[in-house]
Amino acid sequence: MLRGGAGRCACLERTLGADELKSYPPELIRNVAIVGHGGSGKSMLVEHMLYTAGAIERVGTIDAGNTQSDFDELEQKRQISTSATVLPLEWHGHKVNLIDVPGFPDFVGDLHGVARVVDAMVIVCEAKRDLDVGFDLAWELAEREGIPRCIFINKLERDNADYEGLMETLHARYGNRVVDVQVPIGTQSAFAGVLDLLSMKVYKGKDRGEQVEEVPAEMKAQADALHDKMTDAAAEGDDELMEKYLEGTQLTPEEVEHGLMLGIKDGKVIPVLLGSAASGLGVAPLLDRIVGELPPPVYHDFTVGDKKMKEDPNGPLVGFVFKTTQDPYVGKLNYVRIFSGKLKVDDHVMNAQTGKDERVHNLYWPHGKNQEAATEVGAGDICVLAKLQDTHTGNTLCGLKEKLTMAPVAFPDPIYRVAIKPVAKSDEDKLGGALEKILEEDPTLRYVRDTVVHQEILEGMGDIHLDNTIDKLRARFGVNVTTEEAKVPYKETIKSSAKAQGRFKRQTGGRGQFGDCWLEVAPTGRGEGFAFENKVVGGAIPKNYIPAIEKGVVETMTGGFLAGYPVVDVKVTVYDGSYHDVDSSEAAFKTAARIGFKAAAGNAQPTILEPVLQLFVDVPDEAVGDVVGDLNTRRGHMQGMEPSAPGKTRVSATVPMATMGRYALDLRSITKGRGLFRTEFARYDELPAHEQQALVKHYEEHKHDEDDH
Repeated sequence: MLRGGAGRCACLERTLGADELKSYPPELIRNVAIVGHGGSGKSMLVEHMLYTAGAIERVGTIDAGNTQSDFDELEQKRQISTSATVLPLEWHGHKVNLIDVPGFPDFVGDLHGVARVVDAMVIVCEAKRDLDVGFDLAWELAEREGIPRCIFINKLERDNADYEGLMETLHARYGNRVVDVQVPIGTQSAFAGVLDLLSMKVYKGKDRGEQVEEVPAEMKAQADALHDKMTDAAAEGDDELMEKYLEGTQLTPEEVEHGLMLGIKDGKVIPVLLGSAASGLGVAPLLDRIVGELPPPVYHDFTVGDKKMKEDPNGPLVGFVFKTTQDPYVGKLNYVRIFSGKLKVDDHVMNAQTGKDERVHNLYWPHGKNQEAATEVGAGDICVLAKLQDTHTGNTLCGLKEKLTMAPVAFPDPIYRVAIKPVAKSDEDKLGGALEKILEEDPTLRYVRDTVVHQEILEGMGDIHLDNTIDKLRARFGVNVTTEEAKVPYKETIKSSAKAQGRFKRQTGGRGQFGDCWLEVAPTGRGEGFAFENKVVGGAIPKNYIPAIEKGVVETMTGGFLAGYPVVDVKVTVYDGSYHDVDSSEAAFKTAARIGFKAAAGNAQPTILEPVLQLFVDVPDEAVGDVVGDLNTRRGHMQGMEPSAPGKTRVSATVPMATMGRYALDLRSITKGRGLFRTEFARYDELPAHEQQALVKHYEEHKHDEDDH
């Protein structure tokens, strides 16, 4: 059915508001992610789409902090989206679930979660020649996941708008898949409307004040040529259409629209739409294209276990939790896309990951910060469940009879870390519970108590991400923390064997303390850990004191002997000693063992080990030289380079963790935000001598400071 404007009346059809949402069959639902770089205008585009569809009564603005998408206090403060927002509207008998996705790379986790549950993406970009990193992230994920998409060129009214330059870039990058389906009427200050090539009409006016005009005579030739190209692309999407087209029969607008939809579904067609999110110009044609050409849920299979299933309202229940939030009044909210079956209030469902029964007490339609009560939600739609007991992002909800499990989302690993420290005792008491709730909302965050360096480490996708998390701790939970640089978990070991006596004797009146043991220390293989052996013969040390000796050694290894780091990969043998019938005790032998171990280890070529990371970094080809040069300054060892995507190279290297503290920020600067990387632990290597000396010196100074204190 044609949605491109032909046959539509000039006055805009009003649609239902948020308080009148109802159930729709899957074929009349569109789940669409609005994605792109931060600042490209996504939230304002969504605002005008909602207003144009009649879902809201006035258009908010970013400056005023009253848009439907950015309702969180911290989003309004920063004037950026930090969390995905589900905002439904109704347009020409269809329900469109818009999901406004943050565009800054620090909040890329929501992009991955949303990608699992939408049927298409609208990638928003500014009218300029260069594409931003947020565009690249969305495009590459859509390619990887096979998500249909269209492009919306925004800000055509700007003084520096370069529509022609951007189209050249898009065609150069993606070839004939990129199809013009609209033409701007003027650009920059002269931008006045959109010529839609499907209806061959011009749409002017803003939001609900739409005006439909005929194609200007001076644009007729250009419009006809581009219309023919669009028709060619549509015909290629369907064999029957192609046969008809080759026979010379003119395709109807409905047939062209259907062919485009099939081409978009298969990734063979990427239509380019135009407009201004600031004014709402071009929004109504965009909505027409969404319901007319972006594929509905019924065109997609989904995977359960190792089999494919169709989206069927009458099939077994399968719902996927793609996002979790904490509402200050309602509590935990799980956002669920229903892929099969129906979910009703008071249903009992199974969490396929845990096997536990969950009861659906509270079922809602999501609408930004608000929820509307629902009684039933069917396949293809999105809902919110409140107060489930043990259900989290990435879980599958299914019927009680058959466990049906969808694979969890592969969220990117954190790439930036800081240490956090509670300001007061009250903050310390509340920190764990507050972070537990925040981490449930954001799977790209991690929090660990590092017992090696005695720090609490918060890891995320960048400095803005972690700053926002710390602001959230304060604003939502009243928890104040300070930050400091995360320390490197060095370790100590030895490179040769040595022997030493540990003798402890103290006489202070009454019973004394006496312990005497001879220890031999020797290195084990890297990563083999600690070994202890008893070779005492002839009763030189009674057997009941041997465990105390081992315990004394282990406690000493925990605190280190060179620079305060744990000792690893050492074998300790106790082979001789002496005792006193009255004065010997377990405590005395523990102390003797500490003395003996430190003395022996100090003579066994002690050394410090540093953690080394395996690094994979994908960068634009033109930035490879700068990235490699930077890694060399970090004591990196290059392993190889290979193409990772068109125009990108993957650089592999091993790099000491100590040099990687700010790498996420530095790489962003070097590559203008286009470099992406991941790391994994590789091994421990010996730290260079001059670096060791600095650590030992700092440790000695620190010890003296503690003694003085």
